[in-house]
Amino acid sequence: MDEPVLVTSVTNTFEADMVCDLLRTAGLECGITRRATDSAFAGVLAGQIAIFVHPSDLGAAREVLAAADSR
Repeated sequence: MDEPVLVTSVTNTFEADMVCDLLRTAGLECGITRRATDSAFAGVLAGQIAIFVHPSDLGAAREVLAAADSR
């Protein structure tokens, strides 16, 4: 199985959930990994949250995110 690839990263869990919901609505699977920070509110107020998709879905995921950004 191919390793997931990074499609984007965000700075809070709310945005990460919104991005993954958008991708899932388009029929794409996604995964989220949170990078630890020094903040007591890690993933909410500070840090990077990476969003991954299957390599074969990368192009479609980028198109979905670009279309959402243009709204």
